[in-house]
Amino acid sequence: MAHLFLVKDIAFQAGLSTATVDRVLNGRPGVRRQTEMRVRAAIAELEKQHAGAVGSGRTLAIDIVMETPQRFSDAVRAAFEAEMAAFLPGIFRCRFHFAEVMKPAELVQLLDRIRLRGTHGIVLKAPDVAEVTTAVARADAAGIPVVTLVTDLPNSARIAYAGADNRAAGETAAYLIGEFLVDHRGKVLVTLSSGRFRGEEEREIGFRRVIRAHYPGIGVTEISEGHGTDAATGTLAAAALAADPAINAVYSIGGGNRAVLAAFDAAERPVRVFVAHDLDADNRALLAARRIGFVLHHDLRTDARSAFRAIMSRSAASGRPIPASLSSVEIVTPYNMPAGD
Repeated sequence: MAHLFLVKDIAFQAGLSTATVDRVLNGRPGVRRQTEMRVRAAIAELEKQHAGAVGSGRTLAIDIVMETPQRFSDAVRAAFEAEMAAFLPGIFRCRFHFAEVMKPAELVQLLDRIRLRGTHGIVLKAPDVAEVTTAVARADAAGIPVVTLVTDLPNSARIAYAGADNRAAGETAAYLIGEFLVDHRGKVLVTLSSGRFRGEEEREIGFRRVIRAHYPGIGVTEISEGHGTDAATGTLAAAALAADPAINAVYSIGGGNRAVLAAFDAAERPVRVFVAHDLDADNRALLAARRIGFVLHHDLRTDARSAFRAIMSRSAASGRPIPASLSSVEIVTPYNMPAGD
């Protein structure tokens, strides 16, 4: 298998041992097809990064670590790759580490591996738990800047947050749903991927505050720990609908929207208004089909640019956190949906 890279770089990109990668590269027996595919994908990713890094200027290798559903990680990857190609004078090489579900211990192990191997910075979407905060402190002590993405770790040693104002986004969702349901009443199903993420918690707090203050006749019921995956989220939504006949609207904070809609269809229940987050491929299709009414979207390329700037501007002399540069939230409907990339 022809390649230009060190075995350890391929192994790190693929998340495999150097011995396993060596077996694949030399065509030795006893290697699963799935493992071979991971090595090929890692080489392809490195080739793409190498091509984008050719040219003058400083090259910084950074690691993007996210626990998130694939549909969102695909959107983040596209945004960082697009911004990486356009960002000058610094040239960034991004190594992506994505998983739909990670135990805190697995995430901490990955962060420590990155720290020990070496990196110019880490962009992190992770749950706000003590183990992760401690791992961020270890990275910072090693001189590695950490920027949180989409969901913050405000009590950690991260140098900046790149993303939207999540509390304002939740308040916006409450306004849209409240104005739509004001003459119908009913109850809103609020879906979270997990209560461990600070950004989702902030969205829910903002949502509940506005509903309580301005639309007290509208009820709220919450489901959580579906991790944004269709199977788990659909099961939780179906149970909630079976238990409460008043549910007639959805505020999707954590994703799994196709499954939530399928649960309403199976129960033969209408959805008066559905507000979701992020204009990923699934939500584009659902919005175009008018299955959901509004998508609260923020530009991930803006977030990528903020992360790059924070890592580049980290001053060893000051070591102070960099003020947040929040990306704006746009209300997208079927009539103002921007063209896809």
